Amino acid sequence: MAKILVVLYPDPLDGYPPAYARDSIPAVTDYPDGQTLPSPSGIDFTPGELLGSVSGELGLRRFLDEAGHELIVTSDKDGPDSVFERELPTADVVISQPFWPAYLDAARIDKAKKLKLVVTAGIGSDHVDLDAAMRRGITVAEVTYSNSISVAEHAMMLILDLVRNFVPSHEWVTTKRGWNIADSVSRSYDLEGMDVGVLAAGRIGIALMKRLAPFGVHLHYNDRRRLPAELEKELDLTFHPDVESLATNVDVLSIHAPLTNETHHLFGDALIGKMRRGSYIVNTARAEIMERDAVVRALETGHLAGYAGDVWYPQPPGPDHPWRTMPNNAMTPHISGTSLSAQARYAAGTREILEAFLDGKPIRDEYLIVEGGTLAGTGAKSYSTDGKGTPGSSGDA
Repeated sequence: MAKILVVLYPDPLDGYPPAYARDSIPAVTDYPDGQTLPSPSGIDFTPGELLGSVSGELGLRRFLDEAGHELIVTSDKDGPDSVFERELPTADVVISQPFWPAYLDAARIDKAKKLKLVVTAGIGSDHVDLDAAMRRGITVAEVTYSNSISVAEHAMMLILDLVRNFVPSHEWVTTKRGWNIADSVSRSYDLEGMDVGVLAAGRIGIALMKRLAPFGVHLHYNDRRRLPAELEKELDLTFHPDVESLATNVDVLSIHAPLTNETHHLFGDALIGKMRRGSYIVNTARAEIMERDAVVRALETGHLAGYAGDVWYPQPPGPDHPWRTMPNNAMTPHISGTSLSAQARYAAGTREILEAFLDGKPIRDEYLIVEGGTLAGTGAKSYSTDGKGTPGSSGDA
């Protein structure tokens, strides 16, 4: 019998299940790059249900109970007296989501003597100290591509929100009960003709650029690996060999890089200060790629015209986090990759990973981040250029 410890975000304030806006979600049959969708032996949920909160349990309860395993699901994850902290020492498997991450630093991994598998229900494993996981021989996996398109769509929305000044305009007709057209349009521009950059042209970055192309923008990108010439020609892309070249030559920058030793606090006063005055940054990747207070300063001085994203540090942020109140922001809680559509895919993928682990079978290579004491699968491609991992994001403020 295995003990599976799952950390999920709290249920809706009005209770679970919510009143769903739609009766169903469209069926997605494949991913753009040919990777197949999750293929567990079965699912015990209806696609479109809220699976990412505590009562949703990622649809795992029946499957694990019938197999005789112990399933513990909680949202209480921070501090020495949390449910997560108490249950961790005897857990064989830990599962959490990037939106409400169970931070596994080296100290917690050392405490988890039985831990064999860590699963991210979604994409992004930087809340795990990958170096510590490798030293312990712990497998780390995530449901690659399950919510990539979801995040790309969210980034597209945030770009338009900022450039068209949507949030303040909406507030004029809702909270302020006004009709202040001049105030609304005084910061509103067309996206057409702008230079738009994408940092990290992986699955999400490419999906975003394909959605941006019809807007008549000039597309730029930087990535450790240059994209095929055919794709550059199709989207009329300009490649930049380094981040500074990209950041200083665009009006809008969308960040999609993983959090690694190389990207940690990459955007501070120095790099932001070199960007065009009136630039916009959208960050749906990881908050710690930014220096928190440098973003605030750039917005307050007007060097940045706007900042948007849905990633914070820590997650959830405290009520006095400055990104809640900084000017010209379009921040959301970390929801870009946890739409009801995405949840159906990453819940199914989580079950597929668990089935393989519990049956002693190999986990899909594209789901692997760490295995056998080294970076593996997607992790070997995404998390480092030197074969090393990342110390992860601490849960401390």
